[in-house]
Amino acid sequence: MSGAKSAVAWLASAAPDPESCRREWERSPHGVVLLPAGRSWDVLFLPSRLGRPTLDVLCRVLDRPGPVLGGFGDAPAGFLVPPGTATRWLGTGIRTAGLGTWIVVPHPGRSSARSVRWLIPPDGSGTLTDPVLLELAMHEAAARLAGRENER
Repeated sequence: MSGAKSAVAWLASAAPDPESCRREWERSPHGVVLLPAGRSWDVLFLPSRLGRPTLDVLCRVLDRPGPVLGGFGDAPAGFLVPPGTATRWLGTGIRTAGLGTWIVVPHPGRSSARSVRWLIPPDGSGTLTDPVLLELAMHEAAARLAGRENER
C-alpha cells in the first residue's frame, strides 16, 4: 500500500464508518473530513508562536515525529498523541481534543485543504508523538523564544 493510501486507511479507521469517511474525502471540495479524537489518537493544539518552534525541536531529535496538523497564518499546530493524553494534559494555553471531540482532518495525499494542512503527514504506521518528548521540546522551544526576547 502506498504511503498516502495507508495513511488514509489509518486515519479513516478512527471514523465510526471508515468506508464512508473515505468516500467523503473523495467528495469533499476542500479535501477534509471530521474525525473523532480519543479513539486512535488525541490532539494537542499549541499556539503558532510555540507550535512551529516545538516542531523544529522535535524534527532535530527524532527521525520522524508523529503527524502534525497546521493551518495558515497564526493557526495552532496540532500534534497527534496517544489516546488519553488530552485528559491528563495540564499545560497552560494548550487546547486539547480527546474522547468526545471531533476535528477537521485533511486528506494526507492532497494539498487542497484551505483551512488546515499536514505539517507532518501520517505515514499510515500509527506513529504518534510521545507526549513526554513533546513536553520537553515545548520547554526547549519556549526557552529559545524567551532568550530571543531577552536579547531585544
